[in-house]
This record gives sequence, C-alpha cells and structure tokens, in this order.
Amino acid sequence: MSINRIHARQIFDSRGNPTVEVDVHTDKGRYRASVPSGASTGVHEAVELRDGDKSAYVGKGVLNAVSNVNNTIAPALIQSDLKVTQQKEIDDFLIKLDGTPNKGKLGANAILGVSIAVADAAAAEKGVPLYQHLAELAGVKPPYVLPTPAFNVINGGSHAGNKLAFQEFMLLPTGASSFTEAMKIGTETYHTLKKVITAKYGIDAVNVGDEGGFAPNVSSPEEVLELLTEAIKKAGYEGKIKIALDVASSEFYKDGKYDLDFKNPNSDPTKWISGVQLADLYLGYIKSYPIVSVEDPFDQDDWEAWSHFTANAGIQIVGDDLTVTNPLRIKTAIEKKACNGLLLKVNQIGTISESIQAAQLAQSDGWGVMTSHRSGETENTLIADLVVALGTGQIKTGAPARSERVAKYNALLRIEEELADNCSYAGERGLSAGSTGPALLQK
Repeated sequence: MSINRIHARQIFDSRGNPTVEVDVHTDKGRYRASVPSGASTGVHEAVELRDGDKSAYVGKGVLNAVSNVNNTIAPALIQSDLKVTQQKEIDDFLIKLDGTPNKGKLGANAILGVSIAVADAAAAEKGVPLYQHLAELAGVKPPYVLPTPAFNVINGGSHAGNKLAFQEFMLLPTGASSFTEAMKIGTETYHTLKKVITAKYGIDAVNVGDEGGFAPNVSSPEEVLELLTEAIKKAGYEGKIKIALDVASSEFYKDGKYDLDFKNPNSDPTKWISGVQLADLYLGYIKSYPIVSVEDPFDQDDWEAWSHFTANAGIQIVGDDLTVTNPLRIKTAIEKKACNGLLLKVNQIGTISESIQAAQLAQSDGWGVMTSHRSGETENTLIADLVVALGTGQIKTGAPARSERVAKYNALLRIEEELADNCSYAGERGLSAGSTGPALLQK
C-alpha cells in the first residue's frame, strides 16, 4: 500500500525541548512517530537538526527539520510510489535524498520520524504487531525474547547536579523468571532505594532526574554502589539483581586525561588520571560489587584504553559514544577489539534499517546489544517493539518512574502478555562477558 500523505509538526520532549513528530497516512489510517533527543551526545552521531535561533526555544527549535519533512521528504516519497512495507528501500531513498554522510542536510530527526512512522504503517498493513513486522525485517524467527531491563536509578554526570562524575548506575533483575517479575523486582528495589537515600541524605535527595533516577549529593562511585547494595539487600533481592554503569566518560576527558571532578570549575589538573588508572578503578569495583556491564568507560576516541580494558574486564563493555550505532564505527571497534557490547539508539543513526544493520553487525562478532532510550524522550514506544524484534535481551529506558520511561516498560508488559508461551525472559542470557558472547546468540 502506498503512502497518501506525510505531515510533520513540532512537539515537545520530556525535557520541554522541541522535537519532531511525523504522521504517515495510508488507506488503512494514520500512523504517528516522534523522535527522542540525547543530552550527552557523541561527536560521531548523525545530525539532529536544530534551528539555532536563540530568540526562539533557546535555539532548540526544530521547525527546519519539520519543514524538511513537509516540503522535501513528503512530496518526494509520495511520488516515489514505494510501498510502506518496503522499509529498506524507503530508508535508502531518504538517505539518498539527504545526500550527506551524517544526515546533516535534512536532519536525522526528520528522517527518523518518517522511518518509524513508515514501520508502524507497514505493521498495520500486514495486520501484525510492530515487533513482529520488525522481526520479519530483521529475519528473526519466534519464539521471542523479552529483555532484561536496566533501570537507571542513580544519576550523576551531565544528568545531575551532584559531584558524581559517572552518569548512570543501573539495576538489572537478571534473576527474574519473566519480564513481569523483573518489573516487580525493579520497582520494589527502586522504592526501597528511595527510603535508603531519604534516611541518609534527606527528602530533597530523592527528586528525580531526566530519566527518573535519583541524584543524591554523593561524590564517589563507591558511595553509590554501597547504597545500591543496601537497597537490594533490604528489598530481599540479593543475587537476583546485577549492577551496570554508564560512565559517559567523554564528558570528563580533558587533554588525554580523565577529570573525575569535572563539575568543579576549579578542578585540580594534577589529580586528573590516565586511561590505565581509570581502568584499574573500574576493575576494583567489578571485584567488589556484582557489576556485569560498563558503558562508555573511556572517551569516544581513546581506542587504546578501550581495548586494554575489554581484554581484562571479563564482563560486558558497551560502546555508546564510541560506536554511535554506526556500522562504520562498529567495524573499527570489532577490528580493535575495543568492546563487546553495543548500545543501540535509533536516533544516533537515523533509520530503522540502519539500526537493524548495526545490531546484526555487532551480534556477528558475539557482542551483547542493549537497546536504549535517550534522556530527552517522548511517549513513543518503538524501542519496546524493536528490542523484542531483535531478540537481543537487553533494554535501558530509565527508572520505573516518569511516564515517558514507563510507557516503554508498560508496552513490554503488554507484549509479554500477548505472546504468553511464545516467549522467554532473557535474564543474563543477553549479556556478553569478556570473550564469551551472549548465551542468546548460541542458538
């Protein structure tokens, strides 16, 4: 079925910043998609087109991207007469129409809005759920796998006003028997953690950040890891919950060193540390706490530190700013043995087809793949369908708080209910560990 009409508009994300929403109309109906936006963005990401007019929306308007959909993409795509079910051809058409290597002309936010809405329209055209349509595009056969959620419960870095350099501390209910039970374990531990933090730091320490996590006035990772350990124990889930970190260390990389006091304008350069020293710090944490995954432990261009750490850590090391969901960057990381996990963010690359390609390329080298939200989210739940479709067994989409995060978890609960006996829960099977690939890949 052909596309009859495409219309984009400017809406707002969970941070109150403008973003792009796209409606695709076919004879079957109207299909809507909206696009997320990151705060700590990698320099190698596809271009999110912002208007840059400081007198409107603090320079963050997306009216140019909206105009690119309405005035350039819409007429060209409708005229092409491509069917909504031709996802790859449509995505290739959009990439060619843009004509730049990083989607800088039309904007990845314009292109992605159309790409997601088309996928939704195609699922309706085929009369199947979105996850099934995406699985068919990716060549993934049932039974489906429900992912282990990585709940971001304590925030630091660019996401918080405390002194903590590391950006995210996550809880993974690997010991659950279903996604439903994982949500029970995650929410109960989250509420227990809230009590633990309130008792130690006071009631204002449990205000939530962009992703629903708490940002207490802690200054060291050890302090956070102790809080998490206490909450897990008090909630009664010792052994059932593992910990993951997203360090986002590109945010505090300066002149070849890492500044763990980067939020202090008078930070002492003599205290900045090397990649090897930072790796030793991580290895100490891995030894003392049940940490199974570390994301962006080093700067996005500090390849040597990545390779050294991945060879020695024995756990999943995830590339985000390093790999930016880009097949070219992923290939380099495979060659350098820089990491063994991919963070999959559709808006880093800008189309559904390229996202699938990136995940499959990473999996071909035995990597784990964690599908991810962005810190500026909308109520769109594509990533819930995508993670089930790809069967990678890992998703991070914030704490179990704030509707734009919980929308994804609720979508997964519905999918699990719908699939009933035709699915399993990933647990630890989606995680890579050192040179051992995820058990899910050993089918």
